[in-house]
Amino acid sequence: MQRVPLLMLGFVALFIGAGAGLARLAWPMPAVAAGAAALHGPLMVCGFFGVVIALERAVALARWWAYLGPFAAGLGTVLALAGAPQLAAAGLYVLGGLVLLAASLDVFRRQRALFTFTLVLGALAWVLGAGLWAAGWPVHRVVPWWMAFLVLTIAGERLELSRFMPPSPAATRVFAALLALIVLSLPLAHTAWGILVFAAGLLALALWLVKQDIARRTVRAKGLTRFVAVCLLSGYFWLALGASVMLGAQGLHPGSAAYDAALHAIMLGFVFAMVFGHAPIIFPAVLRVPVPYHAWFYGPLALLHGSLLVRLAGDVSGNFALTRLGGALNALALLAFILSTVTAVLMGTPALPKASKT
Repeated sequence: MQRVPLLMLGFVALFIGAGAGLARLAWPMPAVAAGAAALHGPLMVCGFFGVVIALERAVALARWWAYLGPFAAGLGTVLALAGAPQLAAAGLYVLGGLVLLAASLDVFRRQRALFTFTLVLGALAWVLGAGLWAAGWPVHRVVPWWMAFLVLTIAGERLELSRFMPPSPAATRVFAALLALIVLSLPLAHTAWGILVFAAGLLALALWLVKQDIARRTVRAKGLTRFVAVCLLSGYFWLALGASVMLGAQGLHPGSAAYDAALHAIMLGFVFAMVFGHAPIIFPAVLRVPVPYHAWFYGPLALLHGSLLVRLAGDVSGNFALTRLGGALNALALLAFILSTVTAVLMGTPALPKASKT
């Protein structure tokens, strides 16, 4: 069970990263979280998602060296929290990303397909983003790269499952064009027009996913299959909304209400909706423990969406108290998700509902 310690390193980054985010909203936090306020973004993206995604890829690839990816990323979190120089922690995040990139390239070598190529590009975005952060770039300049890492990884995995309802050749060409648009805009995302092209690509990708994803059909099913579909479709809403906010605000301007709204709509609303939906499928594969579906899974999902609405209402109205409350509810939604998942594992059921086509 060497996977458990690696996953725990990811959850350390999640808990402290979430606490750091609350500290940025002026909530009183333990010293370890308050002291990591400036690391909120790196901890959430590289420390948590980097570890989880690299671990999932290592399990799928079944190669010992692939586990060096989540280990390096987890060690980067340890160094960051210990107060090591940014270059040391960021360097380990880069190393973790490079191992994930190598694993993704190995998968692409075995299966030449658009979805495996998309996973390669997602891993590359993590590496380059972490590299820029190691070079001293401020986090807000690195955000588009890390956003691309998560969005492209999710899009690639959803494209893989589209084999159950294959997109037409024309739709596949559109996906490839959007992929090129997003990737080619990243080196210029620090410019006024580059970030707008990037945002337009994300918006178009969200619409493509809504149109092409099998979730549009499976949402009429029952049990886990329907829950996953609801998570997916609601996540695409937040991706589209976040990209639209970026377009309306003419980019990502750190410290602005639009920055907070766009960033959390995508990185929290979109990405964590995907996590909520896929946890009952991914955790059994990674940890070899069943996560039986229960209707109460909708509770954390509803809290996630409701908390984001409160937060964005505060951003739009300029009411910091609402934004602050929304942030606290965001963290509560993540905690509720973890508790509901652990409870499902401990309770157990005779059989795990099938969700192979979600």
